[in-house]
Amino acid sequence: MEETMKLPLPNEFVDFIKENGLDPSIYSKADSTPRYIRLKPSSKADLQELEVEFRCKLEKLSWLPDFYSLPPQIQIAKSNAYQEGLIYGIDAASGAAVSALGISAGDHVLDLCAAPGAKLCMMLDLLGNSGSVTGVDVARHRLAACRTMIQKYALGDRCRLFVADGTTFSLIPVGVHSDSKSCEYALAEKVDVFKEWTSRRSWKERKNASKSRKSMASQLSQGIKVPELIFYGLHSGVVGISKSELYQCRSDRDFLCSGYDKVLVDAECTHDGSIRHIQKFEHWGWKTLDRRVLNAQRTDCVTVLQLRLLTNGFRLLKVGGSLVYSTCSLTVAQNEDVVERFLMENASADLQEIDAAENWPCRSGLIPKTLRFDPLTSQTSGLFVAKFTKLAI
Repeated sequence: MEETMKLPLPNEFVDFIKENGLDPSIYSKADSTPRYIRLKPSSKADLQELEVEFRCKLEKLSWLPDFYSLPPQIQIAKSNAYQEGLIYGIDAASGAAVSALGISAGDHVLDLCAAPGAKLCMMLDLLGNSGSVTGVDVARHRLAACRTMIQKYALGDRCRLFVADGTTFSLIPVGVHSDSKSCEYALAEKVDVFKEWTSRRSWKERKNASKSRKSMASQLSQGIKVPELIFYGLHSGVVGISKSELYQCRSDRDFLCSGYDKVLVDAECTHDGSIRHIQKFEHWGWKTLDRRVLNAQRTDCVTVLQLRLLTNGFRLLKVGGSLVYSTCSLTVAQNEDVVERFLMENASADLQEIDAAENWPCRSGLIPKTLRFDPLTSQTSGLFVAKFTKLAI
């Protein structure tokens, strides 16, 4: 065990770290890695007021717009700025993954593993008043937390959220429905169209929603994956269309021209790059670490899932679009190995330089053009980032 380490990490985990070419001392930085916040650009947050409330100096990040670092012991959740939706917590490395997408006005963006929601908020902030963001997550309760978050920050106008399996999700982006006459016509014809979303639903609507969930549960038990729409904004493209339009089956060819402009696959992983996550095992017990991180069978299952998520996210991408794959694992198996296999199996995938990363405090991955953040190099949590575009072949 390294003398510099502050956490009582088991020897097995230290060996695991070294096998992946990592410096075990990164885990000694748990108490010195800054906490990061992002100021909502449209907010009226006053830096001096924030510094008075937090009783510390906010350090502006020169390499990531609207991001600030705070001492790691600062708790933001009880602050007025947080409760009023002026700031939200997001690690700078995660912000870099979103920034790598290069989101611009009018883009239709897909966040294939959306929970817990900070990256989703940043996407919506960057998008502005056009385009749309579709958030997908397999866990309903985690996606419900995303819904709460985007409503808190008043960012849901162009967002829709689906509880769905990211490895099989297959819904096309929906353009904004601006033809009020056709909407009125559909209503007159009693077509089952989506009205403006509200959390305050009638008893009948709640009953129908309950029936729908039971029907979906039944279909899932039969191996049929049906996305559940749990939120949609007024300008997300859902209002005014019918359910049959929303859930219309599409071929892979349809996505080549009408797929998403940008896709983020921040895939499920063992979270070994998150030093604060690893720190929790002091309380959970190191046997839990062995089961969740070191277990070879679990790691194999995770890498299979990661490849399937990346492959499906790329399928949903339009030609010329950009996809970012990221994990908060530092292992080669969950990062470079997944990327190499994906490139071998997808001739139309081209690994891209991340132009925005020229001044980022990170290092190159084992594959050129990929990036790695870690506490020692970047003063962030650990993150691997790779960017692809889809070629016309």
